[in-house]
Amino acid sequence: MPKVDRRILKSQEAIKKAMIELMSQKHFDQITIQDISDTANVSRRTIYLHYMDKYDLLDKLIEEHVNELQVLCESESEANDADGGMSWFEYFESNYLFFSAMLTSKGAPFFRSRFLQFVIEDIKNGWDMNNGKNRGISEDILLQFFAPAYVGLVEWWFINKMPYPPHVMEEQVNKLLELNLS
Repeated sequence: MPKVDRRILKSQEAIKKAMIELMSQKHFDQITIQDISDTANVSRRTIYLHYMDKYDLLDKLIEEHVNELQVLCESESEANDADGGMSWFEYFESNYLFFSAMLTSKGAPFFRSRFLQFVIEDIKNGWDMNNGKNRGISEDILLQFFAPAYVGLVEWWFINKMPYPPHVMEEQVNKLLELNLS
């Protein structure tokens, strides 16, 4: 495996952190490369070495977190045990600034749409919807009912500054699913 230059990683982390910080303060459209450069304490040139523009940076940030959620899903399904690893809500909490900025600001509708698509795929791949289908409810309708509800719940949780701990959220969501899918 090729050796990664720590300075590159440090710069990329500073740039990503700056973007998240700025998105928690103002609308995405108002953020400039100069703002990111000033906040990250790196040159504009350094930003352009790693990202084509702020949209590319946002896209990479989103993909990074969606990939992490995917890893959590895979490890959870391998463990087949809710206590086996980190829950989604624990991951959301540990990345509060990112998800809060993405879900509560008007600057990231692309993230909400990407997150919704991810949740739909996770439901398709991981949930047993046979009981719902046996009751005559089509899979498409189940997906379109539960996925936006889940995304809305996560948004509500962030907007209200996480009023319940992650484990309570996970338990409550599981109870809702059991009530509606079993």
